[in-house]
Amino acid sequence: MAKYGKKSQASVKKAIHKMKQGKLKSGRSKKTVTSRKQAIAIGLSEARKKGAKVPRKKKK
Repeated sequence: MAKYGKKSQASVKKAIHKMKQGKLKSGRSKKTVTSRKQAIAIGLSEARKKGAKVPRKKKK
């Protein structure tokens, strides 16, 4: 069984594309994102909000 759905993959793809263009901004600070990992995290977070199939965040 796949962990991530097609919608979540598309969301991450869009986020990485925006990051490469220099248009992806982080949460409150609105700073430009340069890290690939951060771009993936933003994409997954947006996918979660839309209701796509994404595993839950790990709790500490």
